[in-house]
Amino acid sequence: MKTKDDNVIVAKSYSFAVRCVKLYKYLSEEKQDYTIGKQLLRSGTSIGANVKEAIRGYSKADFTSKMSISLKEASETEYWVEILRDTGYITEQQADSMLNDCTELIKMLMTIIKTSQGKNN
Repeated sequence: MKTKDDNVIVAKSYSFAVRCVKLYKYLSEEKQDYTIGKQLLRSGTSIGANVKEAIRGYSKADFTSKMSISLKEASETEYWVEILRDTGYITEQQADSMLNDCTELIKMLMTIIKTSQGKNN
């Protein structure tokens, strides 16, 4: 059986989910924010959960659908990180680090989706 380390998108989405959990913990404990942090937690951890579901999908269409959901969740997560940055809940440096990882996931997911749909561009 493969582990999360055998698949780059699984490993990266898992690591990103862990970062989102830690950021949520920081926001709730240090900043007393629960609303935006919870949104970030939900969308940020959903990326990897849907990637795992996609890999276990029963058809190519199911795989593509779950990867597309992961992409949507990554885009939503990007939005929440930008809100947290622009409202001063996290520093520019913290946001940049999270956004770089999120952007990398978005690019990977877009490539995976295009490939699974047989599109070259």
